[in-house]
Amino acid sequence: MTDQVTRDTKPMTDAQLKAVAIANINTTDTSSTTDTSYPTEIVQLPSKGKLYPEGHPLKGGTIEMKYMTAKEEDILTNQSFISNGVVLDKLFQALIVTPCDYNDLLLGDKNAIMIAARVLGYGKDYPIKVLSPTSGEEIEYTADLTKLEDKVIDWNMHSGKNEFELTLPASKRTVMVSLLTQRVQKKIDAELKGLAKLKRVAATTTMLKHLILSIDGNDDTTTCRKFVDNELLAIDSRAIRTFIKSISPDIDLSIEIPDGDSGDTFRSSLNIGLDFFWPDAEL
Repeated sequence: MTDQVTRDTKPMTDAQLKAVAIANINTTDTSSTTDTSYPTEIVQLPSKGKLYPEGHPLKGGTIEMKYMTAKEEDILTNQSFISNGVVLDKLFQALIVTPCDYNDLLLGDKNAIMIAARVLGYGKDYPIKVLSPTSGEEIEYTADLTKLEDKVIDWNMHSGKNEFELTLPASKRTVMVSLLTQRVQKKIDAELKGLAKLKRVAATTTMLKHLILSIDGNDDTTTCRKFVDNELLAIDSRAIRTFIKSISPDIDLSIEIPDGDSGDTFRSSLNIGLDFFWPDAEL
C-alpha cells in the first residue's frame, strides 16, 4: 500500500507512528474532520476515484479513516454481526470518517480499507504460516502490509464510468458490464441466500445477472437475466469474468516469501477475513 496516505504538516508522537507504521501513511489533525479526539489517516484508493461520479466524496481517490479503538474491537467480537456476516462492514463503517455512502464502494477500494484498518489498528506486521512449495515444510513469515501495492491494470480501458463494453468471443454479442460494488454485492448475497433456502446453487449466474448492464444495447433487466440463464455460453461467461477481473482496481495481495535457507523465494497470497485482524485470538 505504498503511497496510501498523504502527510500533514503536524507530526505525531513516536508511539503513534510505531502503532501505525504504514508506508507513506502520515498524520493529520483530526480536530477539523471528526468529532472525536482520535487521529485519522488519508488512505489512497486503488480506483483513484476514477469510477465514482462527479461530485462524489470519493472522486478525489482518497478516504479518511480513524484509528481503531477498543470500541471497534467490540464490533469484531459481536457474535450477532459475525453470524450475519456483517462484522467487517460494521467495522469499516465505524472507522470511515469521510461522509459517503458505504454501499457505493468498489470492492477493490473496500479491500484497501481493510488493509488500512488492520494497520491502523494493530500495525503493519502480519504473521502468517505457509508451506514451502519445495520442501513441504511450514514456514513462519511476517508480512509487511505497507509493502502491498495496487494491482496493475490498464487504465486506458476506463472511461470514467463504471460501464465497460465487451464483445463476447463465441457468440459475438456485445455486453456492457459493471465492476462490483458493495451495493451490488449485497444484492447478490441476498439473492444467493434466497436460492439456498430453495436448495439451489447459482453463484456464477447470479453474479453475472447483476453485473451485465445490457446485451447488444438492450438494457432491459429481464432480457439480461434471461440471456444469462438461457443463452450465455460457458466460454463467454468465462470471458466476462476474466475481463471484469482484469479491469477491476484492487490491492495486490500476493507477497514474496523466502523459501527457508535455500535463498530462493516463492509467491503466496494473503487471505483476508475476520482473522486478518486477530490471527491468534479466539473470537
